[in-house]
Amino acid sequence: MSLLFGDDTSPEAEAILIEGYRRMSPSQKLQRVLDLNRTVQILALARIREQYPEANAREVKLRLASLWIDAKIMRSVFGWDPELEGY
Repeated sequence: MSLLFGDDTSPEAEAILIEGYRRMSPSQKLQRVLDLNRTVQILALARIREQYPEANAREVKLRLASLWIDAKIMRSVFGWDPELEGY
């Protein structure tokens, strides 16, 4: 079993991936994180749009933001209660 990548990754493949990460510069690592975060946002937006097809642009943005921002802050700053409205 792979320690970092799960049961479907061989120890040899994991070693190659880790070595590749070690060779990356800090800016390359940061870019990888930014790219992954953007991918997660795109997937979340797709789920929101599928689940709430009638949502306007503001509602979609609030639902997306509520996945990352604390519910208390969402209520006080945006007037959006994710616990009532959904995420």
